[in-house]
Amino acid sequence: MESRRPLKDFGIIGFSLAYELSYTNVLNILDLGGIPKMSSERSDADPLIIAGGPAAFNPEPMADFIDAFVIGEGEEVIEEIIDLYKTTKHKKELLRKLSTLKGVYVPSLYKTEYNEDGTINKFFPEEDGIPDKIEKRIVKDLDKAFYPVRQIVPNIEIVHDRIAIEIMRGCKHACSFCQATAIYRPCRERSKERILELAEKSYAMTGHDKISLLSLSSVDHTCIKEIMERLNDEFNKKAISISVPSLRVEDALKDLPVLIAKVKKSGLTFAPESGSERLRKMMNKNIDIEKLFKALTESFRAGWRHVKLYFMIGLPTEGPDDLLKIAELIYKVSDARREIDGKSANVTASINAFVPKPHTPLERSGMCSIEILTEKKALLRGAMKSKFVELDFHPFNMSYLEAVFARGDRRLGRVIFEAWKRGAKFDGWQDIFNFTFWSESFVAAGVDPRFYANRERPKDEILPWSFIRL
Repeated sequence: MESRRPLKDFGIIGFSLAYELSYTNVLNILDLGGIPKMSSERSDADPLIIAGGPAAFNPEPMADFIDAFVIGEGEEVIEEIIDLYKTTKHKKELLRKLSTLKGVYVPSLYKTEYNEDGTINKFFPEEDGIPDKIEKRIVKDLDKAFYPVRQIVPNIEIVHDRIAIEIMRGCKHACSFCQATAIYRPCRERSKERILELAEKSYAMTGHDKISLLSLSSVDHTCIKEIMERLNDEFNKKAISISVPSLRVEDALKDLPVLIAKVKKSGLTFAPESGSERLRKMMNKNIDIEKLFKALTESFRAGWRHVKLYFMIGLPTEGPDDLLKIAELIYKVSDARREIDGKSANVTASINAFVPKPHTPLERSGMCSIEILTEKKALLRGAMKSKFVELDFHPFNMSYLEAVFARGDRRLGRVIFEAWKRGAKFDGWQDIFNFTFWSESFVAAGVDPRFYANRERPKDEILPWSFIRL
């Protein structure tokens, strides 16, 4: 966009696949750029199409469209890819060389054979010298990893209109549903000194009035309190707000609201995931509810008035009592403000369907059908009557499609292509998403989505992502 050069004139085009419902946008971008959508149809004159990101940890549904996937972290391997690109003229030779790089998967060099029941019988490289397993790339030292302090400042308002600094990669916890915990381990911290340096330089280069400290569980950073104090001391006088989007209930949490309150009283966010202690233990979601309410009390005392909670429904072994305990916990959170000023707190409960994800302990579990999820939703709505509580359900058909592609194989490429031809794009946007496009595409491609989303996988079944080693 900045250079005004046609997309097809670039040597390499990279996509970050953060979410399974972004797949049709990849095809749309290639089409608008005048680039063949199928990897097999591209010549030496076409750009090299690469992709990475969380969704690439099961790359198979997009195997028809991507020349090479980066499995894992890209700061270091991208330079190795560029070096090979500079010295290799022919695409076939380039792909062969790329496949020898740690963390790079070239799908055209592999073949899948299926059993009569549709499960995978065998997955193997078609040439000698190609690795059987792909080992993910890991950046060992975050302080040495590249960070772009000279960021482009748009002339329009954007969604993430702020400085975002990753303070920690990975998570010290091991929730069994969480793909991020699995794919970003081991846990590594960026040093306090480096974080402060990046904040100062990025502000000087951009002038943004918000700084967000990102990680899967920011409060787990060993120096989080000192970092917040230093950032507030430095930026409070400039009216720059400091936010910590991902808070976990720990001993240090009660100190954070007071620190953040010096700049801006934004909403508090917690993720209990379930109201049932039994299900939280099953998920290894080890939170102390007493600490949660202590943190809430401190937050309300510091001036917070709104709380956002994240829950999942459709978890394995979940029953009606577990759902009703979600409502019970929401009421308790809202009422926790009463001991401060006698009023109930406004609570937004974001409720998502459980989607089994690759590389997690629950990867072989089946997802609940949309019909069962709809029944669970009705039960939960019936239990919530407070005007201070808002229930926000993520559309179940979107979660269902997410599960299909999260656990799918390369036969789904036909479905993605069919949906794109029918007009599917921006599928992650609720006001644009059209499930009819996808329903028709599954039929046209002869693919049953229930085979991927709802079916529980036996322990001896080869999974489409089994060749990836974390």
